[in-house]
Amino acid sequence: QVQLVESGGGSVQAGGSLRLSCAASGRAFTNYAMGWFRQAPGKEREFVAAVSWSGEDTHYADSVKGRFTISRDNAKNTVYLQMNTLKPEDTAVYYCTLVVWATMTSVGSWGQGTQVTVSE
Repeated sequence: QVQLVESGGGSVQAGGSLRLSCAASGRAFTNYAMGWFRQAPGKEREFVAAVSWSGEDTHYADSVKGRFTISRDNAKNTVYLQMNTLKPEDTAVYYCTLVVWATMTSVGSWGQGTQVTVSE
């Protein structure tokens, strides 16, 4: 079983930036693609971004493309999400998870999430 702990959320004004981190332990972290999902109040959890096990390949939702950057440091068992030019519609709880690369879906292990709030 893998344990995932997200951090780095907070409150910012529109146009600001935040960097989320997700520390993983338990499984061989480098064997898996990793991803970020988010869930806004009253909405379903949605895919945000994913990075391959090597870090060489990335994939983004259209809504964040060009503003968010996902990366990973396998030596630290950590995946990051750099979020720039934040918009109020980015407000959500952000979760990291192991990802099935072919489908961009979670394998089922989730962290507790970190809240991101973007104000006008």
